[in-house]
Amino acid sequence: MADQVADPVDRLDPVILHHVVNTLGWPDLRPLQRAAIDPLMDGEDAVLLAPTAGGKTEAACLPLLSSMTGRGWRGTSVLYLCPLKALLNNLVTRVDGYAQWLGRSAALWHGDVKESQRQRIRTARPDVLLTTPESLEAMLIGVKTDHAQLLGEVRAVVVDEVHAFAGDDRGWHLLAVLERLERVTGRPIQRVGLSATVGNPKQLLTWLQGSGAGKRPGRVIAPEAVPAPGSTAPGVGGPPPGEVELDYVGSIANAAKVIAALHRGEKRLVFCDSRRQVEELGAALRAREVTVFLSHASLSAEERARSEQAFAEARDCVIVATSTLELGIDVGDLDRVVQIDSPATVASFLQRIGRTGRRADSVRNCLFLATRKEAVLQAAGLLLLWGRGWVEPVVAPPEPRHLVAQQILAATLQQHRLGDRSWSEEWNGLAPFDRSAEPIVRHLRERGFLDTDGGMLFVGPEAEQRFGRRHFMELTASFTAPPEFTVLAGRTEIGRMDPTVLTEERPGPRRLLLAGRSWQVTFIDWGRRRVFVEPVEGGGVAKWSGGAYQGLSHALARAMREVLLGADPAVSLTARAESALREWREEVAPLSVHPGGSLVVRHGDDVRWWTWAGYRANATLAATLRSIADPVQRPTDCWVRLREDLTPETWQAARREYEAVPVLVLPDVDQRAVHGLKFSAALPDRLATATVAARLADFDGARAALAERARFLKR
Repeated sequence: MADQVADPVDRLDPVILHHVVNTLGWPDLRPLQRAAIDPLMDGEDAVLLAPTAGGKTEAACLPLLSSMTGRGWRGTSVLYLCPLKALLNNLVTRVDGYAQWLGRSAALWHGDVKESQRQRIRTARPDVLLTTPESLEAMLIGVKTDHAQLLGEVRAVVVDEVHAFAGDDRGWHLLAVLERLERVTGRPIQRVGLSATVGNPKQLLTWLQGSGAGKRPGRVIAPEAVPAPGSTAPGVGGPPPGEVELDYVGSIANAAKVIAALHRGEKRLVFCDSRRQVEELGAALRAREVTVFLSHASLSAEERARSEQAFAEARDCVIVATSTLELGIDVGDLDRVVQIDSPATVASFLQRIGRTGRRADSVRNCLFLATRKEAVLQAAGLLLLWGRGWVEPVVAPPEPRHLVAQQILAATLQQHRLGDRSWSEEWNGLAPFDRSAEPIVRHLRERGFLDTDGGMLFVGPEAEQRFGRRHFMELTASFTAPPEFTVLAGRTEIGRMDPTVLTEERPGPRRLLLAGRSWQVTFIDWGRRRVFVEPVEGGGVAKWSGGAYQGLSHALARAMREVLLGADPAVSLTARAESALREWREEVAPLSVHPGGSLVVRHGDDVRWWTWAGYRANATLAATLRSIADPVQRPTDCWVRLREDLTPETWQAARREYEAVPVLVLPDVDQRAVHGLKFSAALPDRLATATVAARLADFDGARAALAERARFLKR
């Protein structure tokens, strides 16, 4: 451990200090940036926590660049990983500028980077390489890249927006690829995660350390207070700072009317939680002569870049986006954030409101515009949690067996062959990529995904057939995207659209809504999945196939119940929002909530158990109480449908049966969900089904619901 100095800033390279003062014009570093210097320059793993625009990039880069020169690192020694290509595009100029202060360089590598640029990187390795985990794995398995030569000198990796990885399968993929990278370098790689506020930062650090957890030093660096997961105590001085208002407008058209009328002359960012909403709101604002830009994943990269650049340079305008702009992409100095309906998590809301209040004369703010009465209740519940300083813990999806299969195939492709008994060493003992995966390896061999000869494993013919296109690039993505058609106006790509919008019956000419404008279809190339269009005035339809409904959490559903019972979030409510909540409390609450427990309500043949336990807990309850649950139902966030012949006696019998053997059952799984699991074809059916079922379950929430007293009510 290096000797501690009185002022950690003095450990930074003198050239960096010069430029911080004279180029950036900073009188001093921020608390996070100061606090990160010692641990990062001492080689510790770390998670750096700060709100959006809190200086996390500099907090990571300045110490690592100082270590680069101080320790004489050569070649590509630092990787900077991001979940979005747009975020990488946004960062590369800034990171390269910092590197050039020291005569070093940074470069960009992802799916949109041209082969000529990649070849330059292979020939003249940059000191910092900004990329995605998928592109990193493509370097490991690709035939054009000598990965040992390019990546063999990596000493540190920065994972930006680490919480966005940790909460889904991309996180498992990231961890596995980093373990394989350590096998290439022959040394541990320092891991630095950057994140906004999360509910469980210590667990996030342990997760990021992978096989090094408990073996390497690491710390959470968060100069500002971090809420504890599940905390319900208000922070000192009341709710978090920020001007937040909840309004009920009833439709997208009315939302457009409000946005067009309010805050003219200001720069406004509007978040929607579906691409269709983005398109419909964008078109409605444009019809009201508002300068509007759009950003979502199905717009072409060029279209998104044009929108984001134009928005960053404009003043009196609106940009409408999905969560693509929730992360740290810089769109300039914002005045307002508007939320259509409600995000599903407090963490997401914190990211969004954190886009405002960056100027010294401004405060964080967010206006909620609920287009449905259900959204008013959800937003009120979410804001109740936010006001208490509660943030969801980031939890990795359980049992990623499909990614274990993917990683075994990818590692075999990378190494050309693996020992049939030593293959697990590729991940340095990290579970679940360890010997516990032996049944998956056995299945891969039995089904021809792997061949074996002389004690070695090789990529088999079934893997070649299923994943071998374009040099196995299918193996580098950890999720499945539905097929979409590319929409072209002449030679200009506008974006991509769900094919059902081209096939469903509709009167009149076929028109699409994309990039906030209507287009009439002139020709469809079914074989190449291309749609040619020309602009028209109005009438376009936007549609995309969404994934399976993820549902609301137990915590959010319970907060909504509290709102029905009279709790008010510590935010401003318009008269319309107050009226909508009053209707909920007067008309719905008496038939769905009770302060002393849950309600079982019969209305004719319809019997509902109002648990307010969340989607996954209710799916678990329906599977566990099979004797009384209606077998034909889909889980909901708030209630479980019970059999129409239910009586208090059969209810009590089912409860006694559970209490005698208190074992919860995994939810039933739709086979379509199994087929939607990337690489499920490389798993035995029972393991693929078990993986999906484990991700649909919430045992803690189900137990909490079963512990409550239930009252029977007949309408």
